[in-house]
Amino acid sequence: MADNKNYQSHWDQVYNNTEVCRLGWYESTPEPSLQLIRECRLPQDAALLAVGAGATTLVDELLAAGFHNIIVNDISPLALEKLKQRLGGEKDKVRWVIDDLTRPRALQSIGPVDLWHDRAVLHFFNEKEEQEAYFNLLKKLVKPGGFVILAAFHLNGAAKCSGLPVHRYDQQMMAEKLGSCFELQQAFEYTHTMPSGDKREYIYTLFEKNKWKTYNLA
Repeated sequence: MADNKNYQSHWDQVYNNTEVCRLGWYESTPEPSLQLIRECRLPQDAALLAVGAGATTLVDELLAAGFHNIIVNDISPLALEKLKQRLGGEKDKVRWVIDDLTRPRALQSIGPVDLWHDRAVLHFFNEKEEQEAYFNLLKKLVKPGGFVILAAFHLNGAAKCSGLPVHRYDQQMMAEKLGSCFELQQAFEYTHTMPSGDKREYIYTLFEKNKWKTYNLA
């Protein structure tokens, strides 16, 4: 499903048909992500980019922690609208970017970020071209000394999510995609309990971009 219109239509339909708290990936508190973000020891004015964020509760937690340079991305306007409604007046403290991670336009010009956070988005990109576009954008946007948090279905995890096939990962596969400019800081497996009670196996990773290396897209 490489067509961005198909991606948007799919996720708009998902968020239109299902309450956020009943979605399979819903977390009342995104503790694994918060744990890794705390490890980064970022200042409150750090630029934090949550890609494919949907209606994640991570944004609520970051705002509550005092972060005030938060950028939230998703391909689904409906997903972001649901998040805005939940945040109320706090939504004005967030920069919103509707864009496709595999064919980015608006994201290209948001400026360097201190943190790239992705939970349960990367694994939907099965095609080589999609993966290359995703990681090229990541490498461009994350500043030297910045951090990357990637959480995806583990190699031993489910083969589908939300009716779509997924590309499963382990920490070595993620490290290979990122390349030598990024150093693995932490990795752990995590079992997520869905609202339905079913279990999903994830791999969580934290990488830091080397300050003394640069990445050439050419």
